[in-house]
Amino acid sequence: MFFVDTIEVSGLGNRSYLAGGERTAVAVDPPRDVDQVIAAAARRGVRISHVVETHVHNDYVTGGLELARITGAAYLVPAGARVSFARIPVQDGDRTEIDADAGLTLRAVATPGHTPHHTSYVLEGNGVAVAVFTGGSLLIGTVGRPDLVEPRLTEQLARAQHASAHRLAAELPDETEVLPTHGFGSFCSSSQAEGSATTIGKEKASNEALTRDVDTFVAGLLAGLDDIPAYYTHMGPANAAGPAPVDLTPPAVANAEEIAARLAAGEWVVDLRNRVAFAEGHVSGSFNFEAEGQLATYLAWLIPWGKPVTLLAESREQLAAAQRELVRVGIDRPAAAATGAPADWVPEGKAPASFRRATFADLAVRRPAEGVVVLDVRRGSEQAAGYIEGSVHIPVHALHRRLDEVPAGEVWVHCAGGMRAAIAASLLDAAGREVVAVDDSFDAAEKAGLTVRTP
Repeated sequence: MFFVDTIEVSGLGNRSYLAGGERTAVAVDPPRDVDQVIAAAARRGVRISHVVETHVHNDYVTGGLELARITGAAYLVPAGARVSFARIPVQDGDRTEIDADAGLTLRAVATPGHTPHHTSYVLEGNGVAVAVFTGGSLLIGTVGRPDLVEPRLTEQLARAQHASAHRLAAELPDETEVLPTHGFGSFCSSSQAEGSATTIGKEKASNEALTRDVDTFVAGLLAGLDDIPAYYTHMGPANAAGPAPVDLTPPAVANAEEIAARLAAGEWVVDLRNRVAFAEGHVSGSFNFEAEGQLATYLAWLIPWGKPVTLLAESREQLAAAQRELVRVGIDRPAAAATGAPADWVPEGKAPASFRRATFADLAVRRPAEGVVVLDVRRGSEQAAGYIEGSVHIPVHALHRRLDEVPAGEVWVHCAGGMRAAIAASLLDAAGREVVAVDDSFDAAEKAGLTVRTP
């Protein structure tokens, strides 16, 4: 008997895995907050004997090194990965026994493409493949993006992705479960596909890497690549150097005066509450990144790297969850934090700031009018599929550097659903602009009477 437990890292769109028998187990691509992996092993009553990486990750800081240190597990890393710490280098074809009583072994399969050294691991039970941990190689309906290592290698790695997908499809039975790390909202995926489970047989029928010839596949893959989060630049080097242990103890508590002083010093103050509460009242100059949204992805993408950040949360639980999210992307220690409500965070005698929220129907009533600016903060690929006539396009991840490009007037800011519009509205509000956050689905824009164009 064997088991495979999935450890969701939903904020980053990733998954890690714990697989084993009755006595021992292997952790695959663990997140940096390794306590949840240890807890999963404890629930199973197994010892983590091995920790494996499919590749040096570009989108999050790994917990592999720390997990191996804590548990005494053997740490397996692809031999081609250039790292600065002791590990067991894994070559194509290497076999590793995971649980002898269960007949469980891992077989390494070189699957370059997402990175040059990328390696997948086939879980075999008594010599029969039952699952394959594909990391950033074969994903559900797609593959990992090939453009995160070096621009000059992108096409070469795209072709390697095609070859690697075909190798897995040729070597493994159709019923083999495919267990990728990326592809559940991660920007490491070359495109976003639906579904949460798949097999080699299902991918043979639906994955373009397996249904298209290499030239057609590569052309489509390269044409569909989206923006790369800015913080990815820092993840690979951090993982290659060997990440430091995580500190999730509560940050120092900031009172209203300290919050004001940190804002005056140019530091970032981030309000984690939901966008409705933030719009109704917030500390002037603070930014809104919802704890329940893709907090780690967007905060790490926008904040100047290394900039001190103070977190404002409605509860200790919300603050702790946010800390856990942020350490995964290398934002290790908030400079300070506070819990409560805006009335607790503004100096005595000052009132919280606020701005309006609206729908696309409200915007349709307001336009056309002198001095009304419609700002679209979706990514370029989204805007290319359809945009409101006359709107200005600046992706949210670039807005803080391009605020001076937003025309004068009352700014109605929208995205696809409301979360990114709330971030953008908070940036504009902090800059002193009159802003209205459109909290609505973009699908409602045309229905509301707004003219939607496509290039």
